[in-house]
Order: sequence, then C-alpha cells, then structure tokens
Amino acid sequence: MAEIRILAVCGSLQARSANLSLLRTAASLAPEGVDVVLFDGLGDLPLFNPDLEERGAPAAVDRWRRALAASTAVLIASPEYGHSLPGALKNGIDWVIGSGELHRQVVAITAAVGHRDRGRQGLAALAQTLRAVDARIVWSEPIVNGPGAEPELRALLRALVEGVA
Repeated sequence: MAEIRILAVCGSLQARSANLSLLRTAASLAPEGVDVVLFDGLGDLPLFNPDLEERGAPAAVDRWRRALAASTAVLIASPEYGHSLPGALKNGIDWVIGSGELHRQVVAITAAVGHRDRGRQGLAALAQTLRAVDARIVWSEPIVNGPGAEPELRALLRALVEGVA
C-alpha cells in the first residue's frame, strides 16, 4: 500500500486540549502505511485578509497551505465554541478557500467530548464551512473521551483510508 499522509489539525489552540490528545492517540493507532502528522501552526495564521497576499502570502499561510497540499487526507478534531467552530479554525479554512488546498480533499471531522450528544452543532458548522471548498467529508461524529475512544478512532482512520482509495 502506498503511504497515506493524514494531516491532523486541532481546532483548539489550548495546550492541553482534549482534541489535541485525541489526535495524538489517532497518530499512535495509525495502521502501517498511514502517517498521521500533527499541524501545530493554526494559531500562527494572521486574520484572513486577501490584501496581505499582494506581496505574497505570509509565511505562516504558506506553511499551512504546503502542509495541506502535501497531505492525502485531513483529520480535524475541534471543540464546539458557541454552537460553532473555533475562530482560529475558521480563519485557517478561510485562508485556503481561494487557493484550493482543501478542494475535494478527503476530510474526517470529530470532537473529543464527554458525552455522545455534545459537539454536534460545532461539527455541523464545521461541515458547512468545509462544503465551501467541496471537501469530501467521510466522518462527522464526536468521539467520547476515554477507553472506548480507540475503536472509534480506528474506524475513523479506516474511513479516511477508504476515502482516498
């Protein structure tokens, strides 16, 4: 099997985010031939402003775009903020709407939650935003923190692998 590179993006900028922990667990569970790479520069992106590109995209934006372009698929784990997605994540997506790095990209979205019913509005808002770039969403379910998360993370990774096959 050819190497599959999954870019893992945490929607939270919090250093001890449950979503970041979920992504790290996913990376540890990745099957052979699948490399899960964590992107840690979402908080470095300037606020979206097309005028900033007049002299070339800012370095943080170039890094974000290159990371997405080098990926076979994307895994986003994000908290729900105010029944929506975090501003930093929305900002990151805004930076690639025009440049196309997420266009038709295979994407799985999830949220590390304490209860199955949590995080759904945030995931719905994230899915709606990703539809602006025609992303192919193969998973859109929250994952409950704890020992039961591993089987769901394995299923999520399978969905990504099958989505790119």
